[in-house]
Amino acid sequence: MTNAPMASKKSETVTHHTIDSHKSTFDRHGIAGISKGLMVVLETARKVSASDSSVLITGESGTGKELIAKAIHNNSSRKDGPMVVINCGAIPGELLESELFGHEKGAFTGAHRSRIGRFEIADQGTIFLDEIGDMSPDLQVKLLRALQERKFERVGGTQTIDVDIRVISATNMDLKQAISEARFREDLYYRLNVIPIHILPLRERSEDILHLTDFFQENLIQRTSNYQKKEFTQEAKQALMQYEWPGNIRELENLVERISVLVEPQVIELSDLPDYVTNNASSQTTPSVSSVLNNGIGFSTAVEKFQKTLILHALNETGWVKAKAAELLKMNRTTLVEKIKKMALEPERDTPVF
Repeated sequence: MTNAPMASKKSETVTHHTIDSHKSTFDRHGIAGISKGLMVVLETARKVSASDSSVLITGESGTGKELIAKAIHNNSSRKDGPMVVINCGAIPGELLESELFGHEKGAFTGAHRSRIGRFEIADQGTIFLDEIGDMSPDLQVKLLRALQERKFERVGGTQTIDVDIRVISATNMDLKQAISEARFREDLYYRLNVIPIHILPLRERSEDILHLTDFFQENLIQRTSNYQKKEFTQEAKQALMQYEWPGNIRELENLVERISVLVEPQVIELSDLPDYVTNNASSQTTPSVSSVLNNGIGFSTAVEKFQKTLILHALNETGWVKAKAAELLKMNRTTLVEKIKKMALEPERDTPVF
């Protein structure tokens, strides 16, 4: 479709289109794209916006989970109420309870005055719990009670506070695996996952790439008075379409902005794109299943190309820190080093770290 799609933390795309149906109209302001995968997400969002059911949005970082949550809120009966966003992974565990539920004066060291929490602020509106999988097991118990009863107590308090809220949560974590490893409560998972929405990564909806590229340029025109929209050659467009975008929409936005600053001509050539994008469009691109079966590429060659692409993406995503890349690949570091030498892989210039 986020945290993309994305022009800020979840800098996700913006358009003014709507989805029409015989039942209702869904305002998709803030969401650009035409892919079937995106349309499925938006249709589910349209349906769920008419209810107060809890929604769990899953997908890789940078796919636009927060924007979908905002669209659900803005199309709901709660749109005139607040939408409160809290990133559960960005706040230390010992402070998150206070952020969610508030605290009374003297509840802990440094609590010099009472403070209301995000649940109270979100009353009559929506609370969006991002990176919910990072929440500690102890706090998960308290959250479960608050969701079940729509009531809670502030930290250090005894008064029960009632709230009327709609809960939307999001994660890039595999919560079912976390449940099997006793890191996430199964009962909380089912409380949150009443309506599941999964956002596909950008590499699985390549039809959206050029639409997003146009959008980000339009956004730059609005932000920068002297910016003129640039055109991409067919070769450059093809490279953008073939690259797998490990950073998803956020990575694409960063690239568009970088090009807007560093490339002065109005036409973007293939040579203007970073090497890690253009190389992916060459022989290092993983062949599709159909091309393997129909073009005589052969099993061994296809496997070798896939390995090279996978390793390059892991290295680029971790800034060529081999230990981190090996961890991402679930591979021994020495094995990774051997493969890098065998494949003669080298860092590309301007390789970004995402």
